[in-house]
Amino acid sequence: MNAQSDPAPKREGITPDALLHTGAGGEVTAEDLVLASGRDINPKNMAWAERRLAEDGPAAIDKLLP
Repeated sequence: MNAQSDPAPKREGITPDALLHTGAGGEVTAEDLVLASGRDINPKNMAWAERRLAEDGPAAIDKLLP
């Protein structure tokens, strides 16, 4: 019997692909942009995201994601 019963080990801290989206179906928020960049949500990063959204609009998130 195989000692490893789970064929795909879970990697902590990694968001499953099924939960990732670009926001194309709705409004992109500063929080979406911060999370897509891999940063923590805090006032400094939210201000950065708000500036990016003001400059680039919803396309700002597309520039971050592959």
